[in-house]
Amino acid sequence: MSATSLEGRVFLVTGAAGGIGEGITRAVLEAGGMPALVDVDLEGAGAMARRVGLTGTSIAAFRADVSDAGEVERAVEGTVEHFGRIDGAVNNAGVVTLDEAWEATGPDWNHQLEINVTGSFLVAQAVGKRLKASGGGSIVNVASNCGKVGYRNMAAYNASKSAVLGLTRSLSMEWAEHGINVNAVCPGGVDTPMLAGVAEWLSPRLDIPSDELLGSMGPAQLGRRITPMEVGRVIAFLLSDAAHIIRGQAINVDGGDTWY
Repeated sequence: MSATSLEGRVFLVTGAAGGIGEGITRAVLEAGGMPALVDVDLEGAGAMARRVGLTGTSIAAFRADVSDAGEVERAVEGTVEHFGRIDGAVNNAGVVTLDEAWEATGPDWNHQLEINVTGSFLVAQAVGKRLKASGGGSIVNVASNCGKVGYRNMAAYNASKSAVLGLTRSLSMEWAEHGINVNAVCPGGVDTPMLAGVAEWLSPRLDIPSDELLGSMGPAQLGRRITPMEVGRVIAFLLSDAAHIIRGQAINVDGGDTWY
């Protein structure tokens, strides 16, 4: 069996209803793994499962707000009950609210940190306890190039994704002795509804049509937007045994836009 194979392994994927979550799901399946889909939009997660060909007992989808420890725990328990095991997780659930820092509200700020940071921690903790008991596994946190370079009108999102990188390094150090490998990826310019939403928000403020803005949001070196599947394949590699020596890293998957 190839070192990059995920054959027979089960990975909980949050934010699975679409966007990068769908790319992760497809990549895990391509590598032979079994994804457990978690999203606040259970109907959307089910629709995505059907799009990628998950049927019958191969479907395991759970509704959970990742900022709620009880809901996270139930999703993890449901995954173990359905598949009989769990081998890791991908913390992909995330939200963004665009605004100028002058106009940012407390509820919007808190919501982004609760989902993007606290949610990643709660999922990692709940899954990590099972991995510790079973001898190890892998966790990948989906951060963003926003966590490294930052962008205007996204103060809370930038801060939250920087925090995810710090969380990744901390968990990697603490959990290595239990056989748990933790890394992060930093996407940018990915063809998702979230990116389209950014273009729509900017459009009237820059007086540029949203489709024109969106067309310019791909990495310069690629000349196009990145696909969710391309990000998913990097994540699937990081979940595999082949990534054993890659630890606590924040790997850019933004087509060369971020150089550190």
